[in-house]
Amino acid sequence: MKELNKNLVKKVQRPVKVVQFGEGNFLRAFVDYMIDIANDKGFFDGDIVIVKPINFGNLDNFYKQDYLYTVSLRGYMNGEECTEQRIVTSLADAVDTYSEYNKYAELAKLDTLRFVVSNTTEAGIVFDETDQFDLTPCKSYPGKLTKFLYERYQHFQGDLSKGLIILPVELIDDNGHRLKEIVFQLAKLWELEEGFVTWLQEACIFTSTLVDRIVTGFPRDEAEDMWKDLGYVDNLLVTGEPFGLWVIESDRPIKDELPLDQAGLPVIFTDNQKPYKQRKVRILNGAHTSFSLASYLAGNDYVMESMKDEDIRGFMSKTIFDEIIPTLDLPKEDLLSFANAVMDRFLNPYIKHELLSISLNSVSKWRARCMPSLFGYVERFEKLPQHLSFSLAALMIFYRGDEIRNGVLIAHRNGQEYQVKDDKEVLEFFVANADKAADQIVLDFLSNTSFWGQDLNKVPGLTESITGYVKDIESLGVREALRKNQLV
Repeated sequence: MKELNKNLVKKVQRPVKVVQFGEGNFLRAFVDYMIDIANDKGFFDGDIVIVKPINFGNLDNFYKQDYLYTVSLRGYMNGEECTEQRIVTSLADAVDTYSEYNKYAELAKLDTLRFVVSNTTEAGIVFDETDQFDLTPCKSYPGKLTKFLYERYQHFQGDLSKGLIILPVELIDDNGHRLKEIVFQLAKLWELEEGFVTWLQEACIFTSTLVDRIVTGFPRDEAEDMWKDLGYVDNLLVTGEPFGLWVIESDRPIKDELPLDQAGLPVIFTDNQKPYKQRKVRILNGAHTSFSLASYLAGNDYVMESMKDEDIRGFMSKTIFDEIIPTLDLPKEDLLSFANAVMDRFLNPYIKHELLSISLNSVSKWRARCMPSLFGYVERFEKLPQHLSFSLAALMIFYRGDEIRNGVLIAHRNGQEYQVKDDKEVLEFFVANADKAADQIVLDFLSNTSFWGQDLNKVPGLTESITGYVKDIESLGVREALRKNQLV
């Protein structure tokens, strides 16, 4: 079978507009894929040079395939199964910062360069006071970026028109703001001239972004079959779900320079990404946290399996549409559209999302993802949201165990052991209270301010509601407790 390379696909040479720190699956199935579409539709006209920012791994497959690769997006959109296969041609080159430092440094001098994209993991955007300007390259990603920008500043003699737009997609809050702070810290640490600091402030734009797409990476178990369908071997093949969202927050307008939205791509430009993050956390993540433990106790192991369970799907749907959405302030049409997309994503047969993996650190997750919706509902409607309340009761039952073994709590479902993973303090609480009656453990659990930041017993009616649900689950099981309380 032929291998994917330039002999199979004609690639249009475009000016390099993007330097990308990171060559991993997410960037290739998200950012590079979007830019490729914008190029094809005539909205962008720019290529990407990917930079390997770490000192292990290699770029051999990129060289062998002439920087070409396939993105396969599979799942549901608008209630219908869909598949898209796309050969991405937006990469112009791949450079190793360690073995090809001079080539990497020359990228800073490109007249056409305008954007820097990065995904160096959450640990990548950190201030390392031991980093040194004279290293080639600097140790940390912010160090590499600071020196890269400084070399550009020097080459173009402080020309304000040669600043860059920085687009980090690392999964930390306010990623652009944090990255900018560190770059300025390093400029001060390294005693770089004031003119550079001024250029950073006036010529460069640090955006904060929110990204959303499940990228499952190289399909090891399916690769041979997928290659046969494609008609070629692609060792850079990357798979993911069709849903995508890129929210870009900037204090200066940039959408005309990066018109991805005009190409029909799911990109939102805004001066405040927080409502969109709240929407994602409360609807997508909140749904996961509110139904997954009840679903597991009802006998399911995966998200998609839960979607085929009428009781669990009914419970989850009512939680989202009746209790979470009414507490959010974005336009209702946007919220409903996003929620329907979430339901499609949960149905994706190509993503085996284990409920036990979702259960990790559920106490802190419930506080961050579900508690604000519960409070919002009480504030707006002056009554408790029944489904969210039940989800907290299900969490308590899920955590019922009397033994910590190798750092995890051992609990049981239908006589079979499962592992509960959370902070030591949480696990020790449940072991210490394992023999208490429902009334007392609920009272103690809700009053634990280290878990909730406050005493939840003070929420009118919550203690009684949770206690009732816990007793129902203990005596009837989750499924019958849901039915008894008309929550499906």
